[in-house]
Amino acid sequence: MTTEAVVLVGGKGTRLRPLTISAPKPMLPTAGVPFLTHLLARIKAAGIDRVVLGTSYKAEVFEEHFGDGSQLGLELVYVVEDEPLGTGGGIRNVADALTADTIMVFNGDVLGGTDLRQVLETHHENSADVTLHLVRVADPRAFGCVQTDAEGRVSQFLEKTQDPPTDQINAGTYVFQREIIDEIPAGVPVSVEREVFPRLISDGRRVFAHVDSAYWRDMGTPEDFVRGSSDLVRGIAPSPALEESRGEALVHEAAGIGSGAVLIGGTVVGRGAEIGAGARLDGAVIFDGAKVEAGAVIERTIIGFGARIGPRALIRDGVVGDGADIGARCELLRGARVWPGVAIPDGGVRFSTDM
Repeated sequence: MTTEAVVLVGGKGTRLRPLTISAPKPMLPTAGVPFLTHLLARIKAAGIDRVVLGTSYKAEVFEEHFGDGSQLGLELVYVVEDEPLGTGGGIRNVADALTADTIMVFNGDVLGGTDLRQVLETHHENSADVTLHLVRVADPRAFGCVQTDAEGRVSQFLEKTQDPPTDQINAGTYVFQREIIDEIPAGVPVSVEREVFPRLISDGRRVFAHVDSAYWRDMGTPEDFVRGSSDLVRGIAPSPALEESRGEALVHEAAGIGSGAVLIGGTVVGRGAEIGAGARLDGAVIFDGAKVEAGAVIERTIIGFGARIGPRALIRDGVVGDGADIGARCELLRGARVWPGVAIPDGGVRFSTDM
């Protein structure tokens, strides 16, 4: 029985601005490669060879980078969504490009570690119409929860609550039988979580869950993006796209690292980036061509393409957009975001009273 994959990558990534002004979220560098590469490698490792990408925002960027998919051993097909159609509408929008009976659907901004073959086995063992991957989390209050019965059949979808009755949350991966996708209304916004799945359950269709405690992270915020990248570098998050040897930092061979610089916490330094002498990078994500000058401290922060961080600057838990210029001794803390091309003069922003 053939299986194809659908990856929904049409979102604008507003929570990650200003980084997503120039590139879609799934194409942002993550542990040395575009984030989507990790998911495509997992799909290939599960024995799925044909992938349909549901694109919208900056749709051309995906095909420019991945082409026909042959370098990854995949056949990639691109379908553009002209108007926002939601998760269900996005899945329905690619229906004409599908050729298999079983379709595995992925949210394109989730970093996961579950064994996709096991999810497919659960689907087939239950002769399911739809199978949802659910992951157990320590604190489910920030998520909608999904209840299942003793047989693993999905019984109810619950909105976020301060007292969740289950620790099982929707992990954003589904397996559909093709005919279920064809039943979704075409050309109109539809939510699988709020409309399609509840309707299938009320109609008595076979909606089951594959539940595990595998690595899972929604990469939608700067905090989660930095953590996910760090986890990939350090080997906490699995990815077939990376070499087995992991460590405290991943530095591109074409990057320059000055004497006495310290790179820890799963830091990533991209192509052509320069790290000055004595700089300290802890859990930093440094995009291609960025420059961090001597003595600067970058912690849990994303530095965009071609940005410059001046000597002895301190940036903690922030985002610096492409081409921005942060002057010497500046301090940017607690979620600060600098838009592309913005220049802050030496000492222009401080949290300390001294210079």
